[in-house]
Amino acid sequence: MSQTLRLVFPQWQGGNNELYHLGAQLLAWLAPEHDGPTEEVPVPKPDGVALACEEGLIARHQLLAQAANARALIDKHNPQSIVVLGGDCLVDLAPFAYLNERYQDDLAVLWVDAHPDIMTPQQFEHAHAMVLGNLLGKGDSAFSGQVKAPINADKVCYVGVNEPTDWEQQRMLQLGLKNIGPEQLREQGSQAVVEWFKATGAKHLAIHLDLDVLDPGQFQSLLFSKPQAGDEFDGIAQGQLTIADVVNVLTAVAKEGEVVGLGITEHLPWSAMALKNMLEKLPLLKKL
Repeated sequence: MSQTLRLVFPQWQGGNNELYHLGAQLLAWLAPEHDGPTEEVPVPKPDGVALACEEGLIARHQLLAQAANARALIDKHNPQSIVVLGGDCLVDLAPFAYLNERYQDDLAVLWVDAHPDIMTPQQFEHAHAMVLGNLLGKGDSAFSGQVKAPINADKVCYVGVNEPTDWEQQRMLQLGLKNIGPEQLREQGSQAVVEWFKATGAKHLAIHLDLDVLDPGQFQSLLFSKPQAGDEFDGIAQGQLTIADVVNVLTAVAKEGEVVGLGITEHLPWSAMALKNMLEKLPLLKKL
């Protein structure tokens, strides 16, 4: 039996978007069959009730409890590796914290994302934009307090971050976080990522894959493809990579070490939800 734990984590409160719940469930259904243990982190289903902002963060206490529950499920299995099917980006907090404790200085982290995920409650009220900062021990104290061994910034590399805000750019520089942006990736291909991983000296790799790193013109199950969004996302960086770009990079770097973590997040299946809502209204199918 595989020593990889598959963790289904339909968390939606971190991005304050109910569709993340369905997105995680669909990821779990779409993923290849698994011969190892599978656990689902208990997450209350969305009920249309607005979430409260607590100490600068939407649904703070729910999110902290869910992260603790995820860690308990991980500790139950003590896996060699973890696949996380989320949910908003915050789902990778407990799994990546565990992996860094297990492999310590022998773990590197590849953060494939259009955004840096290093904000604090002073910049934003959605916790999914803070997960990497928490893992570095630099974020909100309640969340970073769940990270027993913070990840070293020199073991982290972004792929796909583009057009960060002035605050994000300055913070990335302060923390010493390396970024291989879309333009560099187009020019150098996977080689830049492979060279970074080799330079870390690590043998193990954890990969955070936020699907919003993809170009919304080519893949529509993303935040930025929200129907009738209008100007809601003006000024926010959007993904510029293709599916082939992501597959090529991750395949190449995986040849250089052992991938022990893969978190797939931010799947927002707008069309599937529209179809689900339609089915609920049809004769013989609609709810009583």
